[in-house]
Amino acid sequence: MRFFYKFLILFLISGCTSPATQLIKGDYDGMIAKYGKYMKTNDGVTNYQIAEAYRLSNRIKNAEPFYASALKSGIDQDDAYYYYARSLKANQKYDEAREVLSDALPKVKDELIYQLITYEIDGLASLDDMHGAETFFRIKNLEEINSSGAEYGPVFQKGRLYFTSNRDGGKIYKSTGTPFTDIYSVETKGAKVAVRTLTPLDPIINNSLVNEGSLALAANGKYLLFAKGNSGKASGTLEVNIFATRYRNGNWGTPKALNLNDPNAYDGTPALNKEGNTLYFASNRTGGFGGADLYSAQLDRRGRWVDVRNLGPEINTPGNEMFPFISESGILYFSSDGQPGFGNLDVFKATRMGGSMIIENLGAPMNSSADDFGFYEYNLTRGFFSSNRPGGKGDDDIYTFVNDDPDLKIINYFLTGNTLTKDDGGAAIKVSNTKVSLISEEGQILDEFFTREDGAYKFRVYANENYNIRVEKPTYFTARKAFSTVGRSIRRDTLTQFQTDITFELNIELDQIVIEKSIVLNNIYYDLDKAEIRTDAAFMLDSLVIILEDNPEIYIELGSHTDDRNTDIYNLDLSQRRAKSAVDYLIGRGIQSKRVFAKGYGESKLIIENAQTEADHQINRRTEFKVLKYDLREIEEEEESVDEYERFFDNDQDNE
Repeated sequence: MRFFYKFLILFLISGCTSPATQLIKGDYDGMIAKYGKYMKTNDGVTNYQIAEAYRLSNRIKNAEPFYASALKSGIDQDDAYYYYARSLKANQKYDEAREVLSDALPKVKDELIYQLITYEIDGLASLDDMHGAETFFRIKNLEEINSSGAEYGPVFQKGRLYFTSNRDGGKIYKSTGTPFTDIYSVETKGAKVAVRTLTPLDPIINNSLVNEGSLALAANGKYLLFAKGNSGKASGTLEVNIFATRYRNGNWGTPKALNLNDPNAYDGTPALNKEGNTLYFASNRTGGFGGADLYSAQLDRRGRWVDVRNLGPEINTPGNEMFPFISESGILYFSSDGQPGFGNLDVFKATRMGGSMIIENLGAPMNSSADDFGFYEYNLTRGFFSSNRPGGKGDDDIYTFVNDDPDLKIINYFLTGNTLTKDDGGAAIKVSNTKVSLISEEGQILDEFFTREDGAYKFRVYANENYNIRVEKPTYFTARKAFSTVGRSIRRDTLTQFQTDITFELNIELDQIVIEKSIVLNNIYYDLDKAEIRTDAAFMLDSLVIILEDNPEIYIELGSHTDDRNTDIYNLDLSQRRAKSAVDYLIGRGIQSKRVFAKGYGESKLIIENAQTEADHQINRRTEFKVLKYDLREIEEEEESVDEYERFFDNDQDNE
């Protein structure tokens, strides 16, 4: 994983020496070979550059004496203190690392480095607790696969283990001094490998002059995502992107870059959820929390990855978060050098509980002072991961693990349903190609789903949480509906099975947008002869605010009607003042004034003529809104949308 990790670490170049020039070109290995002797000199700049070359080629353990020499020589680099401490930590010199960071903190001026040091100090303080924590993992080096080179990023699918390696030599990548990496696969039953079947993937995927990185596979084994980039040239520092290819008619197609790639950033370490409609990946694009952050994206009905979302500060740190994996039980596993850990990258799990995300270090032996990453669980107790810890066969090695936790009982909660509307006769019919969002009680979008022809959606939900479900489709009003699992969860100590799935159902009805069709706002009441908004009316108008916020493309008229118990002129004036009062209320809640128009109708549009009872008069005294204008967004042809979606995930369309 060397070439992927090295892009994500902050480095500053001081001076214009020859070594600095070589760093810019990315020839870290060549620089180390040529200038490694400088550790014994008082040349602080060059020693700093040598340390950086080791770090950027993912050999931070070797950087320790060079950072020490550079700092001793008085080099003025904020990050030198931080990375010196990281190199000490990688060599398990935790007390020394803590001392270096504590001494450096008052001197640091760079805001990001200050954050990194603060996180690192907090992490080192929790090491004793992590060392003493009970774990149930057993690990073993998968010796049949590992070589003297690097093997990492294991993915198991349909009886084959896929991984990335530079095992076969070939052209050298100058930044690391090691061969370019390719993707391989081998037949295996769990951890029992048929080595004779080991083979690289097709040349259409593997390029001898480009690094192919970690990968993700759809459940059908026919949709492959992988990181690719970097020829080792000077222009290659931003070339890491995610590519996709489809297996059809016995061959992999030409890989194409995903639409979500940021041309000015690193995008890599992809992972798919079980359904294949959510992509998780790492990126150092602008707007994150530090180095590489974890993001998610959703597959829309045209087969594009859209709605890219940062997973937030509970998971992401000023450091680097990479190599996500979503387990059968909905737990997010990932690697981080910013969360409290034993060395460089450690494996963590993020579990949602009661509306919060709980982050846990998996502890030893899963984690070490080296890089531990690429966690992949192929059943509820077994899986693979990668590590470059001492005692392996080469650089990065693939390991197997078994989780012997005696209390490993899993409860999965799911919410399913359909998006519906009513036909002219009032019968419910399904609405296809809708966007459904799962929103937390605090308003955070937790997940999204693009329905197909059947209008069906499915979300993973969690115990003791309140949600809102929002449904969007062009030409329909966006709909919201509340849902809660509070009081509906089951106790783990009552379970008899290893895994229990609980499914809730919730259908959501949409109303089509019809220009000039009046919609009554119930419970909008005014005091007699008054135009001021009452508290009970404000509650209903707040619902209209939500409708307008959820449907930014509509422009409405808000109309007020009176009964006929006064003169026409008086009622017309009163209704206009009431309508304007309601519009002013909406504007005060942030709705653009150009989107809402006040209209008083007085008694000109009575629903009940010659009303006799107070109840009938109240029906006439109503407030309505109607859509005056609708800015149509581009609507894709449904047939094209389905074809594009099925292009990736419909097994029946494939011919082997």
